[in-house]
Parts: sequence; structure tokens; C-alpha cells
Amino acid sequence: MTRQSGPALLERPAGGPPPVTAVPAPPADRGEDAGPPAGAAARRAVRRPPGRRGPLWLAALVAGAVLAGVPAFTGGTPAPTTVSAADYGLGAADIGLTGALEDAEARRGISEAEAQRRLSELAASRAAREPKVVLPAQGRMTTCFCMRWGQMHYGIDLAGPLGTPIYSAADGVVLRAGPASGYGNAVWIQDADGNVHVYGHMRYYDVEAGDIVHAGDQIAKIGNEGQSTGPHLHYQINRGSMTGRPLDPEEWLAEHGVAI
Repeated sequence: MTRQSGPALLERPAGGPPPVTAVPAPPADRGEDAGPPAGAAARRAVRRPPGRRGPLWLAALVAGAVLAGVPAFTGGTPAPTTVSAADYGLGAADIGLTGALEDAEARRGISEAEAQRRLSELAASRAAREPKVVLPAQGRMTTCFCMRWGQMHYGIDLAGPLGTPIYSAADGVVLRAGPASGYGNAVWIQDADGNVHVYGHMRYYDVEAGDIVHAGDQIAKIGNEGQSTGPHLHYQINRGSMTGRPLDPEEWLAEHGVAI
């Protein structure tokens, strides 16, 4: 077999020291515009092998690939944010409350006698507990206990943004919670004196008939349901029963140390 010809510099005998080659004479002066020698350009064009650093470069590449893949397994990429009704005070958990109140049993509520029995559970601890009475909602009073549009308005209206919390003004037992003519939805709570506090126009509420509540417990959120011209709470107090003579809520609150 014939050996292919090639530069003598790349030839190496099977044994013994490499042959000595003659050193070429320095090239003649080619002037300032002449480029680098052809041999030098060729030597720069050839990359030197990594030698002993090869394993280190390979390890660095592997480490970089592992680090780049970490967010995919650890959840490092931020999840997209969405705006829901909860950002406006209207929680998704509240949406299911109204549907559960459509059955006949929920609409029937409990009797006032049953409420009085349950109120006896509050009597022992009532004297030591504070507060005894609170403002039912933070807002601006837009209508008083007075004549309006030619007829008596038997309560006060406290206007506030949708979703503003509504609190039980006093300790009591929920007589009824659900749809009500004119109110859209309403909650009736009987206090220990037998007075029934009425909260109306809310869309979302957190109580049902039979629940025991304390002054300051959140029972609903301000809405705009029923015959309403804007988001507000209609708050009314009926003396002694659900159909008793209405009291002025502003005066009743003032008698118990709460100013609007």
C-alpha cells in the first residue's frame, strides 16, 4: 500500500526522536501594507484542543444545564395572576350561600319561641362580654328614620361600597335569612330583649336560621339588591317581634353608646 504524501512536519517515525527540520529564513520585508505571514494566519485559524481542561469544560456545561432546568421542577416560574371577585370584597365562597337558601325549610326559618330558648345560652356570658352593641356597617347615613317620598321609612340607610362588611349590631339568634320582598335578601336577628333587627339589600350573607351571633360578628356584605338606588344597608329594629312597632335605629344605637 502506498503512503499518502503530506507535509514532512506531520510525519513522525514509529520510534526515536522526531526528525530535525530546517528553520526557514525570515521573509523579506513586504512593506507596511503586507498582512501577517500565511503560516501565522493558518496557525491562528486552528483551535487548540482543550487538553487537560476538557473535563472541566464538560462539567461546567452539565452544571449549567441542570441549573437551567431547576425552575421547571421547583415552580420557579411565577404563576399568572388573575383578578377575581375577591379583590372587590365579594368572595367566591359567598356565592354558594344564596342558592342554599332557596329550599322551603330555610325560608321558613325558626320561631321566636325557639329563638328565646336559644338566647338563654347567651344570658350568662352577656354581662361580661364587650362590646354589647356595635355599628352594623361603616358608611354614610343617606336616609333617616323619617318620611321619605310621601311615606314613612322605618329604618336607616348606611351607604358604602359593594362588599363592605355588615355586622350584627347586638347578640342574638338568626330568625331568618334569605330572599325578601323589596329587600332582595334580608337577615332577621332577635336580640336578648326580644327586639328583631332587620338587615336588608345585601347580596351575600354568612348566616342561616338558628345561628347564634354576637355583637360585631360579620353576617353579610353590603349589596344593591331589591328596591335600591345604590349599594347600602337598610337597618331596622322592630320592638318585641318581627312585626312589632319599628324603633328609630339611630336613637337605639345612641342609647347603647354607639354614634353614627
